[in-house]
Amino acid sequence: MTAQTIVLELTRIEAAHLGDLVAQFGDLLDATASPQDDPAVARLVPAAYEDAASADEFRRLTQDDLLARRTADVAVVLDSLREEGVLPDPADLPDDAATSAHAVVLSPESALAWMRTLSALRLVIATRLGIVDEDEHDHDDPRFGVYEWIGFRLEGLVQALEA
Repeated sequence: MTAQTIVLELTRIEAAHLGDLVAQFGDLLDATASPQDDPAVARLVPAAYEDAASADEFRRLTQDDLLARRTADVAVVLDSLREEGVLPDPADLPDDAATSAHAVVLSPESALAWMRTLSALRLVIATRLGIVDEDEHDHDDPRFGVYEWIGFRLEGLVQALEA
C-alpha cells in the first residue's frame, strides 16, 4: 500500500450485501422524480434556509446536481467492487463467503466517493428506521445492524483518509 491508496478489506458476503445495498440506493436515486416525494431522498437534499421559499429555491437550484453526484458516486463504489472481483452475485456465494477476505484498493478520490455513498445510504436507512439522532436507537436491536455496520465501515474510511 502506498500513501496514495487505501485498502478496504471485505469478506465476500460483505461485498455482496454492500453491493446490493448500493445498487438499491442507486435505483432509488434513479426512480425519484421529486425528492420531496420520498422523505429518505429529501433528507439527501436538506433545506439550506429556515425560510421555506428560500429553502425551496435553493433545493430547486441544487438538487439535480447533488443527486447526479450521488449517482456518480454509486457507480464508483460498484465499479471498484467489480474491478477488484469482490462483487459476487449473492446467489453464487461460496461456502466460505463469511470468512474469505478480499482487498479493495481505493484511490483517495474513490475513497471520498465511497464515504459520500455510505453516508448517504446511512441517511436513507436512518430515515426508513425513524432514526433522527444517533443515540436514540437501541444498539442491541437487530433491525439496526446494517445501519451500524455501514457506520463502522464509514468510520474506517474516515480514519484511513486521516492517516
